[in-house]
Amino acid sequence: MTRTNESGVTKLPVAGGRALAWIAGYNVAKGMLFLVVGLGLLKLLNRDVDEIVGGWIEAAGFSLEHAWVVALLKRLDVITSWELWALSGAAFLLAAVFFTEGIGLFYRQKWAEYLTVVVTASFVPFEVFEVLKKFGPIKAMVLLINLVILFILVRVLRAKAVE
Repeated sequence: MTRTNESGVTKLPVAGGRALAWIAGYNVAKGMLFLVVGLGLLKLLNRDVDEIVGGWIEAAGFSLEHAWVVALLKRLDVITSWELWALSGAAFLLAAVFFTEGIGLFYRQKWAEYLTVVVTASFVPFEVFEVLKKFGPIKAMVLLINLVILFILVRVLRAKAVE
């Protein structure tokens, strides 16, 4: 299907325009999430992390007696400032990658499509491993979303190669 703009020039539709906009928004949202996580981790520096997180868990309505809560709080009791810096840095790095992907896709840059394919594909083996190790609906949903994004981007790239 072709479109004609106000000056009478016929334009072909951009392959996957709506899908790319959704993927761009999804990546920007992931970037925001990792930015918030990175800032939150920095805020925990030089503080009693297990006590703070224990308060959050209790406020969320979970019992501090559950085995997974006890194990988490025990691990957080010995977390170092260096580990918090490293985790925060990793969160900021992921935020930067996802913002770059999202903004690049929003402006329909071909490099952003390739970057998103490479980054998304790099997470798939880890996600498959996690789903197979211990199935969970959230893990399966994240894997499915990333596979759909890969499928869409590969189709868009192939369609653009034909144009």
